[in-house]
This record gives sequence, C-alpha cells and structure tokens, in this order.
Amino acid sequence: MICMLIAVHVKPERVDEFLKVIKHDAVHSEQDEPGCLRFDVLRDIEDPYKFYFYEVYKDEAARLAHRQMPHYAPWGEFVKDGLDREIVRPATTNFHPADAEWR
Repeated sequence: MICMLIAVHVKPERVDEFLKVIKHDAVHSEQDEPGCLRFDVLRDIEDPYKFYFYEVYKDEAARLAHRQMPHYAPWGEFVKDGLDREIVRPATTNFHPADAEWR
C-alpha cells in the first residue's frame, strides 16, 4: 500500500471553498476509486488554515490513477491559487498494521 501524508496551508479567504472542494474529492475518492482505501481530511488545532490529508492507496498505480479521476479536477484547479505555501507530500508505506491486517 501507499500511504500519503499531505500538508497544505489554505489562504484564509479561500477556506470555505477549500472545504467544499476537498470534501468532494475525499468522498468520491473513497466511493469511486477501488484502489483508494482511505481519504481523511484533518484540520490543525493551532492553525485553522493548515490541513492534512491521510490517503491510503492499494498500490502506486491506484495512487497515480487518483489524479486522473473527474472528482480530482476541482482540487487541481484550487491548488493553482488557493494555497499560500508549498504542498508537503511525503509518500510512505505502512509498517503497522501490515497490509494483510489492514481493515
């Protein structure tokens, strides 16, 4: 599996738009992509404009396919001018639980 830990910082005046766009992407990623096993959106407690995504994909092909899905397009447009910092996007593999033990 490929697990993504993504951090973004949204422009304050674009937060409402961001919340709609990212919820749409997250919901449809889990519903419409067989290879997307999880897509969580988390908000930082200390900085209300900082968000984290925890995305789990079956494999690298599923992760790459995510960006080709129709529901990804609004997010792709939003990032062009809706963020005020670079996206932090480390890709990881899971250690515990092991793939076979994962829900």
